[in-house]
Amino acid sequence: MTSNTIYESIVQGKKKQSKKLALLIDPDKFKSGTALKNGIAAGVDFIFVGGSLLSQGSLQKCVETIKTHTNIPLILFPGATDQIDPNADGILFLSLISGRNPDNLIGKHVISAPLLKKTSLEIIPTGYMLIDGGNSTSASYMSNTIPIPYTKSDIAVCTAMAGEMLGLKLIYMDTGSGAINHVSENMVREVKKNIDLPVIVGGGIRTDEHAYNLCTAGADCYWNNCRKIARSYF
Repeated sequence: MTSNTIYESIVQGKKKQSKKLALLIDPDKFKSGTALKNGIAAGVDFIFVGGSLLSQGSLQKCVETIKTHTNIPLILFPGATDQIDPNADGILFLSLISGRNPDNLIGKHVISAPLLKKTSLEIIPTGYMLIDGGNSTSASYMSNTIPIPYTKSDIAVCTAMAGEMLGLKLIYMDTGSGAINHVSENMVREVKKNIDLPVIVGGGIRTDEHAYNLCTAGADCYWNNCRKIARSYF
């Protein structure tokens, strides 16, 4: 296993209040590479690769292409146990702590653990929290879980605190790709007040203003998979 260079860069960014930007790429939608080119031009800090369901794209080919064109750290964002590629730099070892499906809390991790043990991927234990973004998403459907209600910041806070107490290293709050709304600034603010972990926020972020407001509320890293990459102010 590699040294925790990716995680440490997120932690250092949190300490310095230097916000990180990640580009999320779904291998199924990775055709022309336009998003990758825009992300490189925007100076993204990380590239997340993965999706709730991969039916067309090739994860291996996607990772290979990205690694050929950039040295930006590539982090797997797996939606299933088969979304592992040893040529990536790291992996968010996601535990879906907002849901009650045991497969996504520990079951799939048991299956993938021996595979990950053989790689040099930097493994980052991450508490993944699905938040209701105003519509049904692939993430909620495929995980067979109910997202945390949009206005229930108290549930989000208690869930994040439990994740921290369990020893997870990151909290990832997500409304999912294609969500109508992003996680509310109030929810991000309340979660940050109650935990010491870095917080990643994603889903429904379409403008620089969205990104700015979420980072001001406390997000340490945010992701975008649109063609226009929000990087202003940071």
